[in-house]
Formats: sequence, structure tokens, C-alpha cells
Amino acid sequence: MPLYLPKRIIISPQLSSSSPLVESILRHAPCAQVEYRKIDQDCLHLLTADDLVVTRHQGSFYKPCPGTQHYLCCQYKILHIGANCPLSCTYCILQAYLDHPAMVVHANVEEMLSELDELFFRFPSSFFRIGTGELTDSLVLDHLTGLSTILVPYFAAQKNACLELKTKTTNVGHLKDLDHRGKTIVAWSLNSASVVCREELGAPSVEERLLAARACQEWGYRLAFHFDPIIYYPGWEKEYQETIEQLFSTIKPSRIAWISLGCFRYLPRLKPIIQEKFHHSRIIYEEFIQGLDGKMRYLEILRQQIYANMVRWIRQRAPECFLYLCMESPKVWRNSVGFAPASNQELQSWLDHRGRNF
Repeated sequence: MPLYLPKRIIISPQLSSSSPLVESILRHAPCAQVEYRKIDQDCLHLLTADDLVVTRHQGSFYKPCPGTQHYLCCQYKILHIGANCPLSCTYCILQAYLDHPAMVVHANVEEMLSELDELFFRFPSSFFRIGTGELTDSLVLDHLTGLSTILVPYFAAQKNACLELKTKTTNVGHLKDLDHRGKTIVAWSLNSASVVCREELGAPSVEERLLAARACQEWGYRLAFHFDPIIYYPGWEKEYQETIEQLFSTIKPSRIAWISLGCFRYLPRLKPIIQEKFHHSRIIYEEFIQGLDGKMRYLEILRQQIYANMVRWIRQRAPECFLYLCMESPKVWRNSVGFAPASNQELQSWLDHRGRNF
């Protein structure tokens, strides 16, 4: 896949010139124009997608997943490493959250690790399942930042935490020779071939993602896969089955920590953005209702049918794989998976157990 290279790099004067991320970015983007100046939040909208803003993050790096009380949430924890993504997926929720196109990297990594040190020390009996793929793709800038070469060894030394790196990319080169000790799970978002072609603009094909996953498998990493968003369209069944067949023809089920399923859902304010930016996309023109979390969702009966089919196809190929639904009700769980966790805490405990003992 073509790797993102900025035309301009804007570095906060608050950062040390010896910052490992600053040094790495400048070394790997030698042709970019470099500016050292402060960028206020309200000025970011004046920048473009060709701008990479390297900042000192203010506040906490570590935050809980922004779930909702109305649907079961796995209680994932998020490590904020930056914001935005150059892949241009039509459905990307970041379009409704962020009001600027620039790529942002938080380079004060020492402060990030100090915050984690304190957290892990204060709660030694707790287990922390942490991911970096909430406001950006975990690896899409790794060829520039080399952040994985810092985070993976750090988590390898932790007794009560694991790291999940979520990506659509094939940008895994830095992971090859790292001492991960099984504490890092490398995860891919998967979809059908048609969805990848029409909606995941700039992202690698399913085959390319799975080949990158197989490389990580050979390097000893645990893997995870997220079918999210699952998009309904005529013929979806055949194409999603084909993706599942590709998955298990390439990856050993025994190396998969978990697989999540989530149907397409979107904030109402995302619809006009998709209509304006992606005239070809039809994903917002199915029948939707507003869910309890305010997001537009497929009808419940359709979601149940989609999940039941996906669960059946996956279990036919890998009966022992751990599956869970992302942000769905206990009723939908029971009618599609066959059971439901009693609470968010129970779902969290299942996944924490997989993260700790897999």
C-alpha cells in the first residue's frame, strides 16, 4: 500500500528536538517542509491532509472507551497517540468528530509511559486491555513515528496489561524483530471485497491485510479481527462468507485472540458529510432507525440475521474462536450468538481473560 508522507510537518515548540518520535518523523520524511510553531485547536481546520502536526498532548493519554449504558460494551481502554487517518473510508466516524483534515501525532511519549506506569502500579490486581486505534489507525503512521518500537517492548514488560494495535494497513515492518512476549495483539478490520473497493478508499485489499496478519503470526504475535462495520447490500452474504474463508485459509484459528462483529451505525450528522464527500456511496440509503445511543442503526431484526449468519460461518471454520458483538443489546446477543453477557463487567472479564491467558 502507498505509505502516507506529509508535504509539511508542523512541530510544537513545546517538544524537545531529541524526542524519539520527532527524530524518527524527520528522518523518515526528509522531503517535507518543516515548521516549528504552535498550532491552536481552532486553527487546525486551516490545514490540509498533507500536513502532519506533531504536538505535546495535554491531559490524560488514557481514557475509557466512549460506550453507552444502553448497549453492552467490552470496557476497552484507549491510549490516545494522535488523531485522524489518511485512508478516507466513506463511513469513518472521525469525519463527524474531527473538524480538520490534518494528521496529528502526540510526541510526548515519555509522559504517556509515565502515566501508564503510575496506573499499573496503583492497580496491580487489575488487568488493562488497551488499544490505540480510537481516533486514528494504530499503524498508519508507524513507518514515520516508529511508535510500535516503543510501545510493544513497553507492554512486553507489563504483568497486568496487553496492547491491541488496530489497523487496516499492511504497515507492520517495525513489528518483525520486537520482543513482544505475547503481550501485543495485532488486529485488523476486515470487510467484504465490494465494501473494501467502494467504501474503504486507500486501504489495502482483504488479501493484503491477511498476508500482513500472517507475517505477524509467523513473528509470534497474537491476532484479532474486527468485522466492523458490517454493511448490508444485495449479495452481502456471499462476499462476507468469502472473506471468512480467506481469513481461515490464511490464519490459524489458534492464534486468534478474538473476533468482533458490529453492524454499520452512524451519527446523524455524518450523513450529509458522506453525501457531500462521497457521491458514489449508497450505504446511508438503507432503512435505519435511531438507536438508544443516538446513532442510526439497521433494524434490529436485520442486525440479528446478519450476526447469526456471521457467527454460523465463523463457527463452521473455527468453532473455538472467541466472538463478541460490539455495542449491541443483550436481546440481539441472545438472538444471534445464542447467549449474552449479564453485564458490561462480565463481557470485560471474558476479554480480559483472553488478553491475559490466551
